[in-house]
Amino acid sequence: MKRLLLATTAVALAAGMFAAQPATAGRPHDLADLQILAINDFHGNLEPPTGSSGVVTTLDASGATVKVPAGGVEYLATHLKNARVGNPNTTTVGAGDLIGASPLLSAAFHDEPSVNALGDLGLEATAVGNHEFDEGSAELLRMQGGGCHPTDGCADPAAPFQGAKFQYLAANVVDTAAQKTVLPPYWVKDFGNGAKVGFIGMTLRGTPDIVTKSGIAGLRFDDEVTTANHYVSELRLQGVMAIVVLLHEGGVPVSQVYNYDCNAGGNLGLSGPIVDIAKKLSPSIDLVITGHTHQSYACSIPDPMGRPRMVTSAGSYGREYTDVRLKFDIDKNDIVQVTAQNKIVTRDVPKDPTATALVTKYKTLIAPIANRKLGYIAGDVQKAVSSTVETPLGDLIADAQLAATSAPDKGGAQIALMNPGGIRADLTYAQSGSEGNGVVTYAEAFTVQPFNNYVDTVSLTGAQIVTVLGQQFTGTNSGVAKKVLQVSTGFTYTVTGLLTVSDVRLNGVPLDPAATYRVSINSFLADGGDGFPELAKHTNKLVGPLDIDTFAAYMAANSSAANPYPVPAATRITFQ
Repeated sequence: MKRLLLATTAVALAAGMFAAQPATAGRPHDLADLQILAINDFHGNLEPPTGSSGVVTTLDASGATVKVPAGGVEYLATHLKNARVGNPNTTTVGAGDLIGASPLLSAAFHDEPSVNALGDLGLEATAVGNHEFDEGSAELLRMQGGGCHPTDGCADPAAPFQGAKFQYLAANVVDTAAQKTVLPPYWVKDFGNGAKVGFIGMTLRGTPDIVTKSGIAGLRFDDEVTTANHYVSELRLQGVMAIVVLLHEGGVPVSQVYNYDCNAGGNLGLSGPIVDIAKKLSPSIDLVITGHTHQSYACSIPDPMGRPRMVTSAGSYGREYTDVRLKFDIDKNDIVQVTAQNKIVTRDVPKDPTATALVTKYKTLIAPIANRKLGYIAGDVQKAVSSTVETPLGDLIADAQLAATSAPDKGGAQIALMNPGGIRADLTYAQSGSEGNGVVTYAEAFTVQPFNNYVDTVSLTGAQIVTVLGQQFTGTNSGVAKKVLQVSTGFTYTVTGLLTVSDVRLNGVPLDPAATYRVSINSFLADGGDGFPELAKHTNKLVGPLDIDTFAAYMAANSSAANPYPVPAATRITFQ
C-alpha cells in the first residue's frame, strides 16, 4: 500500500474551501474521491459556547492572532451540509466525548437532545470516549438503543427517545462476563462502486482512571494498539483494505493557534500519548482521527514502516470539524492519498432549521430552571486553557465547596481541592441575553460544573496531602497530562524545579505530616479519579451536597448586584 499524504491547516473560514489535489504519477485512473467529515469532544454543546470555550485562535493574512467566535450545533449542521456539496461519496464520524460533561440544555435531558441533533446533522458512526460512560455503561447502551430513562422517565412522553441514528463503536471496551465488546468494534462504510472503508472505534485505555468507577464495573479497557491491530486483521480478512481508526486519545501541539503547521521544518510539533500510539498502529491503517485533548491538529506521524500517516483532531465543543479527502484506488481496493484540513465552525452562516427547532424545543422546556439567577460577578472568572495552572474559577469553586462543608456538623473541612477537569467553561461577565452583565444563572453555573458530583469531606494526614500534591505531576498525570488541583483560601504551597512540591501551609502554618486534616473533595476525586489514588485512601467520609448546589449557595451568600463577587487573584500556588 502506498499513500500520498497532504496536511493542510491554512485558514479556511468559509465552508467548502479545500486545497487542490495533485496528481500522482503511475496511479491507475480508476480512482474514487471520498470524503470524511470528523468531529470530536462535542460535549453536548448545542448552543454556541461562551468565553474562551467559544472561540478559535487563528492567524490572519498578516500573521496577527485572531479570536474567531465559533460553535453551536445550528452552525455546525450548516457547515457540514455545505462541506458535502459536490461530494456524494461522504460520511461523517466522531472520535468520542460527543456527550457527557454537557451544558444544562443537553444534560438535563440525559443528553438525548445532543444524540438526536448529532443524528440529524448526519453523523454515521463514532468511537466512545470516556465521557460516554459518565452515567454508566447501561445508560450508554440506552443512548444507542433508545427508551426512556429508568428513573426520570421520558422527557417527552409523546415522543419517547428512539436512540442514536449513528453507530457507537467500542473495540477496546470488553464486558468481562460476556467476554465481548459492549458495542461493535468497527463499522464499514460502503461508498459504492467497490469502495469500502472500515472504521475501528476506541476510547483511551486509561478511561478507568478518569470516570466514576461504579459506572464501568465489569468492563475492561484494552490497549489501543493491540486492539486496533487485531481488528485490522479481521477487516482485511473480510476484504476491507482501507481502514480508519477513530480513537478518543490525543496529543498537544506546540502552538495553540488552530492553523499551526505541526510538521514545519521537518519536526513533529506534537506531543502526548497519541504520538507513540500512532507510531505503533498497523501500517494498514490509512488515517487516525483522534480527540480527548480538545486540541486542533492535522499532523503527519510515521507509521511502523516509516511512511507518513495523517493524525487529526478538531478541537472541541463543535467549534471545528476536519475535512478529509481520500483517493480510493478501485483496482487496489485501498486508499492511496489522504488530505486533511481542520475548518472553523463560524457563526456567519445561516442556522440549520432542523437544529434550531430542536434547540428551541429544549430551551423552552428548561427555561424556568436555566434562567434562575444565582449571583453576580465583577468580571470574567476564567478557567485555564490547560490543566497545569491555578485559575480564578478554580479558586472560586474550591472556596464554595469549603464554605459548604466547613461547619462542624457539615464535615468540618479545613481544605478544599477541586480537579481542573471538572471545570468546563468560564463564567463570563458580558451577557447577550436579557439578564444583564455580571449575572450568573443556573445554566451558566451548570455549564461550569455539569457532573452533579457530591461534595464529600474526608480525613487525610498531612503526609497523604503532600502525596496527593505530588500525584499532580506523576503517574497518569506525568508529562503533558499534568493536573494541578485547585485549592481553597488559606491553603498554599510552592511548585519548584522538576515539579516538586514544597512549603505546604494551611493558614500560614506548615502542614504537619502526622496530623489529620479534614478535606473537601468531590465524589469523583474521593474514588481516586483523575490519577489521584491517594485520595481514595481517605477515612471518615461524610457525603455532602451536590457541587452545583454548593456553588449556588456560595454565590447567593457572597454576591449581589451592588457588590458583585470580585475575580480571584489565583495566587495560592507559587510556581518557581
